[in-house]
Amino acid sequence: MARIAGVNIPSNKRVVIALQYIHGIGPKSAKDIVTKVGIEDSRRVNALSDAEVLQIREAIDKDHTVEGDLRRETAVNIKRLMDLACYRGLRHRKGLPVRGQRTHTNARTRKGPAKPIAGKKK
Repeated sequence: MARIAGVNIPSNKRVVIALQYIHGIGPKSAKDIVTKVGIEDSRRVNALSDAEVLQIREAIDKDHTVEGDLRRETAVNIKRLMDLACYRGLRHRKGLPVRGQRTHTNARTRKGPAKPIAGKKK
């Protein structure tokens, strides 16, 4: 099992798929990294040599913000919006959808489970 950016990536999967287990690397980034390092798409992680894993690790460190740094950066950006008290910051603070979705119905993921209201007729 290879360890890249503090994440144990699964060894039985293809390299492009396994790299996506790292927070901050999606399909496009994974494909770019594999192409840059010069590994075929069909190769599996357990077939990689230590040198190839090291090349992948260096490519990620050089070009991408991943895992803890990315999570920290995102949290700081949200906190900045909340401190500014701009519209988006207020929505984050209240736990409501930020990007203009409707809240009359739906928005259950953001608002949490429905709370019953006493005496409400259907």
